[in-house]
Amino acid sequence: MTSPDTAPADDLLPEGLEDRLPREAAAATRAMRAILSAMDGHGYDRVRPPLIEFEKSLAGRMEGVHTRRMVRFTDPISLRTLALRSDMTVQVGRIAATRMAGAPRPLRLCYGGEVATIRSDHLDPARQRLQLGAELIGSDSVEAAVQIVLLALESLEAAGVANVSVDFTLPDLVDTLAEAAFPLDDDQVEAVRRELDTKDAGGLAQVPGGQAYLPLLYAAGPFDAAVERLAAIDARGALASRIKGLRSIAAAVGDRARLTLDPSERHGFEYQSWFGFTLYADGARGALGRGGTYSIKGSDEVATGFSLYMEPVLDALGGGGEELRPAVFLALGHDRAAAAALRAMGWRTLAAVGDDDDAAALGCTHRLEGGAAVPL
Repeated sequence: MTSPDTAPADDLLPEGLEDRLPREAAAATRAMRAILSAMDGHGYDRVRPPLIEFEKSLAGRMEGVHTRRMVRFTDPISLRTLALRSDMTVQVGRIAATRMAGAPRPLRLCYGGEVATIRSDHLDPARQRLQLGAELIGSDSVEAAVQIVLLALESLEAAGVANVSVDFTLPDLVDTLAEAAFPLDDDQVEAVRRELDTKDAGGLAQVPGGQAYLPLLYAAGPFDAAVERLAAIDARGALASRIKGLRSIAAAVGDRARLTLDPSERHGFEYQSWFGFTLYADGARGALGRGGTYSIKGSDEVATGFSLYMEPVLDALGGGGEELRPAVFLALGHDRAAAAALRAMGWRTLAAVGDDDDAAALGCTHRLEGGAAVPL
């Protein structure tokens, strides 16, 4: 058998892409079904947008969606530029703004499918990922945020993920403060954002007007203490409604998850508005997913939602995949009616194609004998 290290060059996969073998694929399928079932239980209807769309459509529905991350090519029919989706959220936004524009609001939609990027980033080496998510379209209220965070937690719990952490952020924090509380002009806003992104206190202090934003670097950590520090900074009340919203969401979560706050965090929240959150769990190499509030361009409709990515979810579940379920070996000339009855009961069967088929080597745990499944 050829190992990956000695495989011919033509058989190697591009960087950032990998095969999922049977046990890993089975674990991903089971988790995906559990997550989508949890979403369905809360009234979220599944949509299935296409893998490929016009580049302009994918880039035009959300702020902060960059076409440079998309795999693009020319459509031989229309001669327009097409792109592989890099995020299904923008497609759900398009569906809500067009095909389902007349549907009653709030509109609840969920999805699951593959996304791809032209290159990986330093935080995630994968270029293809299985993305699942839910979007509540027509509201960005605190209650909508509460429902979405709780649904994200329930979805992960349904998949078997334990010890989840939720990190809250306020994506429009600098813009809100810069309007009046800590005034900045446009150039200063970008400079302050840049230094907050890098958590550089020295650099932030050198930016004109940046001194007032220094305490934000220290208003991070376990939620209860961090939100108190944030409230103390906001003496003029510019963030009062947002802080009240954060407290309400945290109270609804209770001890269901560990809660932290990093109010100035922006990575991964390019199109979120007043509220964002990131999901983590023990054993996962990175974030399980992200969510928050946003606006759909073109319709100017507000929404709240989240996305999960199956690879880190599988890491949190153990990473090695699940054992294949028991299987019954069916010898040549077996009783087909008895085999069908076993499958109807939930058994997995594997029928021989030759006299020399080895039941144990093929992964079977039982053999069909006398119309029943008998252990090997």
